[in-house]
Amino acid sequence: MSLESFSIIESTLREGEQFVNAFFSTDQKIQIARLLDEFGVEYIELTTPAASEQSARDCEAIARLGLRARTLTHTRCAVEDVRRAVETGVDGVDIVIGTSSYLREFSHGKSIETIIEMAQEVLEFLRPFNVEMRFSTEDSLRSDPADLFRVYEAVDRIGVNRVGIADTVGIGSPRQIYALVAELRQRVRADIEFHGHNDTGCAIANAFAPLEAGATHIDTSVLGIGERNGITPLGGLIARLYAVDPGLVSKYNLPILLELDQYVAQQVGVDIPFNNYITGFSAFTHKAGIHAKAVLNNPSTYEILRPEDFGLTRYIHIAHRLTGWNAIRYRADQLDIPLTDDEIKRITEQVKHLSDQRNITLDEVDSLLYAAHNQSVETFDSSSDSPSTERSYQHGTDAR
Repeated sequence: MSLESFSIIESTLREGEQFVNAFFSTDQKIQIARLLDEFGVEYIELTTPAASEQSARDCEAIARLGLRARTLTHTRCAVEDVRRAVETGVDGVDIVIGTSSYLREFSHGKSIETIIEMAQEVLEFLRPFNVEMRFSTEDSLRSDPADLFRVYEAVDRIGVNRVGIADTVGIGSPRQIYALVAELRQRVRADIEFHGHNDTGCAIANAFAPLEAGATHIDTSVLGIGERNGITPLGGLIARLYAVDPGLVSKYNLPILLELDQYVAQQVGVDIPFNNYITGFSAFTHKAGIHAKAVLNNPSTYEILRPEDFGLTRYIHIAHRLTGWNAIRYRADQLDIPLTDDEIKRITEQVKHLSDQRNITLDEVDSLLYAAHNQSVETFDSSSDSPSTERSYQHGTDAR
C-alpha cells in the first residue's frame, strides 16, 4: 500500500455536529461543504437523515450541490436507516455497529453472530442501489480482534467497498493500530478506513499509523471537533503528511485551510488554538535570537512546514529581550532603513534593556530604528565633507 493513494473522509458535518457547541444551520452546512470541496477532500460525511427531519433535509440539500467530493451519510445497522439514507441521494452509506463487550452489553445487546446477520441483511438490501457501502465496527480498539476479523471477513465476502476501524474512545496507540490494520489488510480485499478520537491526544499519530499499515481512508473534522475531545483534525493530518512529503498533500488546495478553520471556529464559538497546526497565530512565529538568525538564512532550519505553501507568512518576533541583532537588521531592511551593523547592534541592546523593564511593542522598535536613521542622516548632512563619515555610512548600505 502506498501513502499516495489515501483519501480523506471529512466528517465536520457528521462527527463535528456532535461537538458540544455545534448547531449548524442549513446555510452554514452548505458553506462548510463548499469550502471542504474547494479544499479538495474526496468525501464529505453527513449526519444520518434518521436523526431528525432537518437532518434529512440538510443531507438532501448537500447531496444535490453537485460537489466534486462524494457525499456519504453515517447510519445505524438497520434497513430503515439505510433506506432513508439512499433516498437523500448521497453517494455512499456508512454503516456502523458496536462490537466491544461494553457496547454489546450496555448499548444494543447483540452477539457477534447476530451482528453479522444484521450486517448481511442491511448490505444485501443496500447492494442494488449502487452506492458505496462501508461497514464499520464501533469501539474497535476495545473489541476482541477475533470478533473484529469475523465481522470484517463476513462483510468483505458480501462486497463492501470499505471496512472501518473506529477508535471510539481514543484509547489506541499508533503501534496497536498499525498492527490491527496490517493484519486486517491481509484478510480483506476492501478498502480500510480509520476513525480516531482524541481523548488521549493521539488522534493524528493514530491516523498516520494505519496509512503506513495499508489503510486507504482517514476520517477528519475541521479543528478536530466532535464528540468529547473530537477526532483527527484536518489540519493536523495535513501537517503530518506534509512533513513526510509535501507531495502527499499537493492534491489539496492548502490555503483554504485557514478559511475553513476560521469559519468553523466562528460557527461553534471557539478560538483557533494558538498552537494549532498550520493556522494557529504562533505557528510560524520565531522569537529566540539564534532561531531568528537561522530562519533568516534558511527557513527550513526551524520550519518543517513552509508557510507559503499554505498561503501564510512567517513572522520574526523582535520586540523582546531574547531578540538578536540579525532579527533587528531584518526589520530595518523591511522598513528600508539603511543602518550600519554597529548601529543595529546598539539598537538591539536598547531593545533588550527596555524589554527587561516592561513589555514593548513593534512600534517602539520601529521608532528606535527611525530615530537612529534620522540621527545618521543628520550626522551625514552636517559632516558631508568628512571622508570617514561617508565611508561609515556607505559601509552600512553595503551591509544590507
